[in-house]
Formats: sequence, structure tokens, C-alpha cells
Amino acid sequence: MNRSRPGRPPYARRQEPPAQDGNKQFDELEASSLYCPKCKTAVPLRKRLLLVLPEGERYEYLCAHCSTSVGRKLKEATNKIQLIHTS
Repeated sequence: MNRSRPGRPPYARRQEPPAQDGNKQFDELEASSLYCPKCKTAVPLRKRLLLVLPEGERYEYLCAHCSTSVGRKLKEATNKIQLIHTS
């Protein structure tokens, strides 16, 4: 039984409206392996905290085999840090 609507292809689906809160599962992606130029292959990673900045935390991804830096990530702060300067 063909239930397609006139003027609409049978394979077309109705687009769902985007969720109000977005896709929470994709808010923060974490790399599990990246290409290491020294090892010349994709390698598992170690994550090292480099800096804590007012806008977030800066992380560096290191090759688990040779400790070469293979990437960086800025995790944005949920609560912005306010610096208080007193003289």
C-alpha cells in the first residue's frame, strides 16, 4: 500500500524541529587518537592541562608513545572568572 502524499516523494521525511537544548551529547567531544608526525601513525593520547584562562582551560594532547604534542583544545568555562584587582 502506497501512503505517500501527492507531490511528495515517498522517501522524503518530515524534518523534526531542532531541540531547544541542542544535542547535549555533542557539546564536548574528546579525542581518543590523533596522527603523530613523529610515529607516523594514529596513536592513543594523553591529555595535559596547560593553562587555566578566564575564558576556559587550555589542554594539550600528547602522543602516548613519544610524548610529541599532537593537538590542543580549549574547554570553555561555564562560569566566567572575574578577576578582582585591588591596589
